[in-house]
Amino acid sequence: MRKGLTNYGQHKRTVLVVDDELINREILGNILDEEYNVLYAENGAQAIEILRNQSSTISIVLLDLNMPIMDGFQVIEITKSDEYIRDIPFIVLTSEKTAETKSLKMGAADFIKKPYDVPEVILARVWRIIELYEGRMIIKSTEKDPLTGVLSKGFFFEYASLMNRYDDIPDMDAVVLNFFHFGLFNELYGFNEGDKVLKTIANVASEYVSKYHGIISRYDGDIFYLYMDHHDSYKELDKDIKKELEKNFKNHHAHVNIGIYHKPQDENNLKVAFDKAKSACSKIKYTYQNSIAIYDQTLHDKNVYYEQLIHDIHDGIADNQLKVYLQPKYYIKDDVPRLGAAEALVRWQHPKFGMVSPGDFITLFEENGLIQLVDRYVWNETAKAIRNWKDTFGKAVPVSVNVSRVDILDPNIVEIIKSIVDKNGLSSSDLHLEITESAYSSDMKQLIETVCNLRNEGFEIEMDDFGSGYSSLNMLTSLPIDVLKMDMKFVRSMDTDPTSFKVIKLILEIANFLSVPVVAEGVENETQYKMLKDEGCDYIQGYYFSKPLPKDEFTELLKKSL
Repeated sequence: MRKGLTNYGQHKRTVLVVDDELINREILGNILDEEYNVLYAENGAQAIEILRNQSSTISIVLLDLNMPIMDGFQVIEITKSDEYIRDIPFIVLTSEKTAETKSLKMGAADFIKKPYDVPEVILARVWRIIELYEGRMIIKSTEKDPLTGVLSKGFFFEYASLMNRYDDIPDMDAVVLNFFHFGLFNELYGFNEGDKVLKTIANVASEYVSKYHGIISRYDGDIFYLYMDHHDSYKELDKDIKKELEKNFKNHHAHVNIGIYHKPQDENNLKVAFDKAKSACSKIKYTYQNSIAIYDQTLHDKNVYYEQLIHDIHDGIADNQLKVYLQPKYYIKDDVPRLGAAEALVRWQHPKFGMVSPGDFITLFEENGLIQLVDRYVWNETAKAIRNWKDTFGKAVPVSVNVSRVDILDPNIVEIIKSIVDKNGLSSSDLHLEITESAYSSDMKQLIETVCNLRNEGFEIEMDDFGSGYSSLNMLTSLPIDVLKMDMKFVRSMDTDPTSFKVIKLILEIANFLSVPVVAEGVENETQYKMLKDEGCDYIQGYYFSKPLPKDEFTELLKKSL
């Protein structure tokens, strides 16, 4: 037996010989039976019956054309219209040139000329067609995403690259669809509902791309890639998807963002073009009215800027370009407010961009894990500053530092922070740990375990942005904390919005019940200060007392306070 797919598992393949002449069947049987199992049919009707009953075992059909009851052309026509047997390959047995051409156009894989005077040629052709067929079936099984039926990502880029080779290809668009908050949707409604949404998106998008001679792939769990003829507006696609999602998932609030990059064939690498469309998609802050973004020069410049920051952060830390600023916290329960603590903040004095706002790089580095480098730099610099104040003034105020989601997931986080404190001769009470909002969305079990371990080492834990996002009431039932930091959005409007003030009063009541102090952020005027003081708030920070200060200026403030 020949090596290759035809002897996979050392099993013989099955060949169906269809010919009304007994002598022809016997000749072919003698040629084939050493390497294949051979079945026989005397006419086309028998052949169709055998194919339908044994389609899973038959590898190839050798088909005569001129037969009674049902000829070979009818067999090919019926087979190709039947989805269960249409992929089985046919080799036509004929001596007529015109019949060869017709049968090949109808879908036959090859032909063998009569009479059968060269057995090696017959065996070679049968082997080659089975090899091609089985190889194609293996490819076909991996070509489509099993859930949605659209192309898998590997085949998508192969087909897209082939499309780009056409001489008359028009301008094209790279389009990315993102099922917004897919993980949260699955958590709320279950994976079966999530799968149904994905199928709905795939069906709608498939119909849409067919109108623009395009292709579609499920590139990732919740992301689809579309490649199609360029057109100016994708509002129709957005509308079609929303309509189907509303009809089938009315109460689930399933949303899709759409990112677009025009003329991707101008890129040297098609995957780069889709990265840009994906970048546009990810920049959408979803509202029902705004779910489409186009990658343009502004977004390009922003991405270049972000890539530069990512590239430069190691040099920034090594060269002390990062600057720790301190936001004073004032204790306001006494008659005269006094400096009681501080929060460490970070700024980046970049050699090219000047002073870079933390809003430009904190979230960016949280997304790619680089935030750990920044956090550890800030922790070390803050600990050094506290040590300096103690050496200079004999005492200091505690300073809170941010602990991000990535830090919480680090199994060595407790040892790392403890070593920084020990190295600088400080106590755990000198360095307070502020758990940022992003940490609340991570593994709750690990978050609670890490927080408990840190508190066991004597560190105080502050819950940041309480009242919004993940820092909600149910967190207090399981997460041990020492300080609540009130979300500044309530503080900023408390003197103009009665609802915000009611929320603040509620937070203060909760804190009083838990016997933990409250820090109000973003206090900017005397009215806010007095309202918070009257309601029993413990600490405030904000521009009313002081903006964030460089270390030397904060040192002077601390000196005066002490």
